[in-house]
This record gives sequence, structure tokens and C-alpha cells, in this order.
Amino acid sequence: MTKNIPVTVIISVKNEEINLPKCLEKLYKFSEVIIVDSNSTDKTTQIAKSYNYKIVNFNWNGRFPKKRNWALENIKIINDWVLFLDADEFLTDKFVNEIFDKTRSTKHVGFWLTYNNFFMGKEIKFGDKMSKLALFKKECGRYERIDEDYWSHLDMEIHEHPILSGSVGKINSPIFHKDYKGLSHYIQRHNAYSSWEAHRFLSIKKSKINSLNFRQKLKYILMDFGLLPWVYFFGTFFIKFGFLDGVAGFRLAIYKSNYFFQIQTKVIELKKKL
Repeated sequence: MTKNIPVTVIISVKNEEINLPKCLEKLYKFSEVIIVDSNSTDKTTQIAKSYNYKIVNFNWNGRFPKKRNWALENIKIINDWVLFLDADEFLTDKFVNEIFDKTRSTKHVGFWLTYNNFFMGKEIKFGDKMSKLALFKKECGRYERIDEDYWSHLDMEIHEHPILSGSVGKINSPIFHKDYKGLSHYIQRHNAYSSWEAHRFLSIKKSKINSLNFRQKLKYILMDFGLLPWVYFFGTFFIKFGFLDGVAGFRLAIYKSNYFFQIQTKVIELKKKL
């Protein structure tokens, strides 16, 4: 099949043998696909090789840069445009066609992407929608640098945003976000994320960082007052109609609210250690 889309897809992975095949099977139209692996011990690399995609291993030394910035700086990328994916993100034909059209002729240097989330096997159509700035020109920016060398245990940019020099548009067609690893993995992953968020919150308070967007500022203000879990649940389940997703919508709202509750209580614990 003709690989006619001049966008390089970079997929960051570690032990993703369950999700990776469904992610890779939708990428055949892209002129370059690169898998950046963090020493997987399962069949991740064998699966990537079966698709004849480029595989690069990343060994993190605990300091800046993390995986995505490292890839931009150290891997030879043939295209101007780069699309960052996780292994549990699956492209639709509509999405592929839209980015082919929009990246061919645009004044923008990046695009916000929207995601249709799945939880416990059910598509979540309402509530708090996920979006990421994950498609941009490689020469127009990098992921923000966070001073985390002494406390971060995550080797990839999770909550860091790309800082771009130029205007940004939006891709309307969604990506499907569907993790096939199950609920235990979801809980384990968000436990790790909440620890990172707690350290990040205290770091921001200490350094008085002002380069936060409105959503980030609101989140940290609500966290300061201990209100974030309750406000999030009310906002996503009622104001954003999460209740229309039925039991799955309720469960997801509870789990996400608990995630923010974990952050708040971990902040309290960390403060006691200071």
C-alpha cells in the first residue's frame, strides 16, 4: 500500500504487546513510523519488527530530556510533521484523512487532537473529553521542561505540554483511546501518575511558576482548597452530562475523582516529610 502521508508517527512504548498490534495496524499510510521502546521484556519489539517499523531503544538516566524530547533531538526524522501516539491510541480512517488534508496546506505549526475514551469496554461519549497537542512540526517546539530530576520516576512526558512557536489548530476527527490491559493496569498507572502530580504541585508552589494555562491554574487552585475531587465529579458527571453514559460514566467519574483525591492526600503526606 502507498505510504503517502508525510507525517512521522512516534509511538512511545514499554511492555505493550497487548495494545500495540491494534495501534500499528492503522498506520500503513504514513511514510515513517518509529517505535521508541524503554527496554521492554515482553513481545513488544517482536511485534514492531513484524510490521517493519523502525525501533529505537531509550535508556533514561533520570534527568532531562525524557523520551519524546529525546526522540526529537536524537532520532533522524524524515518528515516535518510529527504525530506522537501511545500504544493504547488507535487512529480512525477519518482522522488519517483529515491530518493528510490539513498538514499539506496550513498556517498552523501544530494541532490539538481529541480522543474518544473507552472505559471497561464501553465508549464514553460524554463527560470530560481528553485532548492533547500531539501533532506538530518538529522544528517548531519541544515539550516543556519541568525541574524534576530528583523526584520523577516517569521516563516519558505525561502531563508536559509542547511549547510551540506559531499558531495552533484543531483536528476534529477523534482518536480512539482504549487500553486493553484492564482495570488493574489502569489503577496502577494512575497511582504512578498521582505521585508525579503531587510532587509537581509542591514544586510549582515552591518555585511560583506562572506559565500555566487556565485549566492547570484552576486545577491547582481547587487542589489548594481540597475541592478538586468533588468539583471534578460534579462537573464531569452532571454539567458535562457524564450520567448519560450510564454505569460506565459513573464508574469513570468516580475513578478520576479518586485520582485527584490521591494527589491531594499524597501532597499532605509529602508536606509532612519536608
